[in-house]
Amino acid sequence: MELERAGIIAENCVAILKPLCERIEIAGSIRRRRPIVGDIEIVCIPRGKEMYSFVETVNKWYKLKGEPTGKYTRRLLPEGIKLDLFIANRDNWGLIFAIRTGNAKFSHEVLAIGWKKKGFESRNGILFKPDATKTFIREEKELFDLIGIPYVVPEMREIR
Repeated sequence: MELERAGIIAENCVAILKPLCERIEIAGSIRRRRPIVGDIEIVCIPRGKEMYSFVETVNKWYKLKGEPTGKYTRRLLPEGIKLDLFIANRDNWGLIFAIRTGNAKFSHEVLAIGWKKKGFESRNGILFKPDATKTFIREEKELFDLIGIPYVVPEMREIR
């Protein structure tokens, strides 16, 4: 699907979910401004008190995989494009948002290899040192700082 059309659909999804979330952003190829989009990726933090309404709203879209009570669900939107919805929290927002912005090779070859070189491993959306010390990545820039590279704008996160 063309970027402009996918972007409008993604913005509509954000508008529907925003009142039920403390934070929500479009990620993936739309955020990277790719001319052709394969699916819509959104990262969100649902409001605790709105969780029932959040789940009810997401469940109106056709389920392909996962539940909105977990970390990830895939839905088929009425417009015929898939929505990958990633549920984060305040402590892992930056990590999840960076990974889900992609592209997949950038997330693996730059981000994941970068944190592994610094002695971290990722478990359930949190970075850990071998002694089990947690490192929270609340903002995307914190991840770039941690792995020791300058922040890369989404449009430049393409590795083929």
